[in-house]
Amino acid sequence: MRIFFLVFLTLNLYASTLHLATSSNPARLNPILATDSGSADISEHIFNGLLKYDKDAQTIIGDLAKKFYFENDKTLVFELREGVKWHDGVEFTSQDVLFTYKVLISDKISSPYSSGFRFVKEVETVNKYKLKVHYKKPYFKAVETWMMGIIPKHILKDEKNLMNSKFNTNPIGTGPYKLHQLEHSKNIILRANEDYFEGRPKIDEISYHVIADPMTRFLMLKSGQLDVGGIESMQYERQLTPEFFDMFDIYEKISLSYAYLGFNLRRDKFKDPRVREALSSAIDREEIVKILFFKHAEVCTGPFHPSSIAYNKDVKVPKKDLQKAKKLLEEAGYDESNPFTFEIVTSNSSAIRPYAVQIIQYQLKKIGVIVNLRVMEWQAFLNMVVFPKKFDSILLGWNLSPAPDPYMLWHSDNDTKGGFNIVGYHNEKMDRLIEESQSIVDKNKLSKMWKKMFKIIVDDNPYLFLYIPNSITVINKNIKNVENSPSGIWHNYIKWEK
Repeated sequence: MRIFFLVFLTLNLYASTLHLATSSNPARLNPILATDSGSADISEHIFNGLLKYDKDAQTIIGDLAKKFYFENDKTLVFELREGVKWHDGVEFTSQDVLFTYKVLISDKISSPYSSGFRFVKEVETVNKYKLKVHYKKPYFKAVETWMMGIIPKHILKDEKNLMNSKFNTNPIGTGPYKLHQLEHSKNIILRANEDYFEGRPKIDEISYHVIADPMTRFLMLKSGQLDVGGIESMQYERQLTPEFFDMFDIYEKISLSYAYLGFNLRRDKFKDPRVREALSSAIDREEIVKILFFKHAEVCTGPFHPSSIAYNKDVKVPKKDLQKAKKLLEEAGYDESNPFTFEIVTSNSSAIRPYAVQIIQYQLKKIGVIVNLRVMEWQAFLNMVVFPKKFDSILLGWNLSPAPDPYMLWHSDNDTKGGFNIVGYHNEKMDRLIEESQSIVDKNKLSKMWKKMFKIIVDDNPYLFLYIPNSITVINKNIKNVENSPSGIWHNYIKWEK
């Protein structure tokens, strides 16, 4: 009887599995190095920050910190949860926070997230469960910065090369799930953390299937092999059967993201602002949205989300004007005998983007511009094109924070290795505005400054802002306790049951 009982327990220990898909192998399962969406999504199950947004995506609440407050306008105090364990059983303390900070500001790593800590003067550990962050001056994102995942000192303190560490494929965090298996191009399995400080997740396993082809992901979703997935608007409108709606619940909202066509401003052909304006004048964004999204997207007018206090409603969508576009190109030295030619590179991680570049190619042909297209697998796109900045132009997208930080994308300092100023945008006026805004905490003043930046960026055309897609997420009706909210559905996923 005893033998049978033990076998029964073993067979049923991981009885429920949540099946998801990712478009690429995660590059690094390390929160301070996870710059691609696949790595970031999986890392969020494994690691915690000190803080997080609540389900309404408006209020910042404690995560590893049970309490936080400003002692004065330059000192932020954290009181940590006691008894939190790393996945290997070692206790989490303030020393781990201090260690994470020191790694982020060191020259041992190249991380765009490091810029968020540039105004920190000192991190002082008061005791095992309390620390103070002393800032050089007031900083508008002082609190939000500490949503960054914390890494373990006891494992990494002697690591000489964190960029290539084994830890990045064998991570130890404090999160609700532990990495159990990582098979590149096959399967990534996470298992529930029995000792998670908010309680053991109800679902025993999360299985990420690595599927590069978006159509294969869609077919697996339709067949019920995936429990949760995102679908494109064209799929929603044309490729779903009544049986699909019987099987899945649909959650749709405007996404905190946008897509853009970014020009490599280091290349001579894009340094002339007349060329960039000509291309902008020839592209019909409304047509792109209508063809590709039906009613499930809107035209993007600039770098900050419409729900943000940084959004400038006075900046309108550029009007399609082919005559103006041709005239600007002629002024820049291009005509039928010397046509402007460039390449757009994008990835196949989205079913939409390859079609979007084809529409742009067609639209620009009307003003004599020759566009060559290249569509790549996501990881190859990042490693061979985006990160080394080897492109004429890229069609890419950004996920947005509810509180924007223009420094990361638009300041000249971030035109560097590992920086997010991918297109090489330099504008001294913009740099000054960004630097001035960093120490302003008054939201009304910040709003006015961000709106100025919004207009400057749009007028400069380093990007051609294209569209903001709706996020359409489907969840198998077998999954219980799902709660939709302004932040989406994932805020309470440790309570889901299957």
